[in-house]
Amino acid sequence: MAGGDLGIVEKTGANDLQTKADRLVQMSICASLARKFPKVTIIGEELVIWVDPLDGTKEYTEGLLDHVTVLIGIAYGGKAIAGVINQPYYNYEAGADAVLGRTIWGVLGIGAFGFQLTEAPAGKHIIVTTRSHSSTLVNDCISALNPDSVIRVGGAGNKIIQLIEGKASAYVFASPGCKKWDTCAPEAILHAVGGKITDIHGNSFQYNKEVKHMNSAGVLATLRNYDYYASRIPNTVKQSLVP
Repeated sequence: MAGGDLGIVEKTGANDLQTKADRLVQMSICASLARKFPKVTIIGEELVIWVDPLDGTKEYTEGLLDHVTVLIGIAYGGKAIAGVINQPYYNYEAGADAVLGRTIWGVLGIGAFGFQLTEAPAGKHIIVTTRSHSSTLVNDCISALNPDSVIRVGGAGNKIIQLIEGKASAYVFASPGCKKWDTCAPEAILHAVGGKITDIHGNSFQYNKEVKHMNSAGVLATLRNYDYYASRIPNTVKQSLVP
């Protein structure tokens, strides 16, 4: 970032970017895991570690650094059981004396840490959704929920942070695009504090090594009141998204 050359390449299409930071952080995480846990296979029979070295790449390339997270999710038996969301640029606009960066982590049955759990204002329906991957279907789904307001930010990890810190009441993304490495860590943290995340049809995500990487039926997540939002997803939206 400081050098000015992000090494940006297109992965699969428009707005699906990868930078030098993605590549370097992923290599660093995998090397660190291999050193500390030499007997753990990164993609194993039962224990699977899903890594997104730079979540919110599009925002990173535009200098919106508070959207950026690093995600490490651990799944066992196909279920997300532990996760880490690191925000390397947290507080980057708070001044020279501010502590830069923070790490949020959670484990099922233990809890989640590194933040202050807060619920969205009672009676308010605040939707958080994609900033850079919007579509007619995404917007139609959001409109059907009749929200009081809509927050558009980058990064799946960042969107879950909006939920657990009370800035939004539901994360709605009625589109393919999100991958398993985007949702595994956030799911574990959200579940550790009593929230819920599924695809648009209400199906739970599976994280074993055989699953397809794409969450092709979108994402619906809440800290509370999941059924309220799930019941208002239009059938036309569900019919457009095949699990």
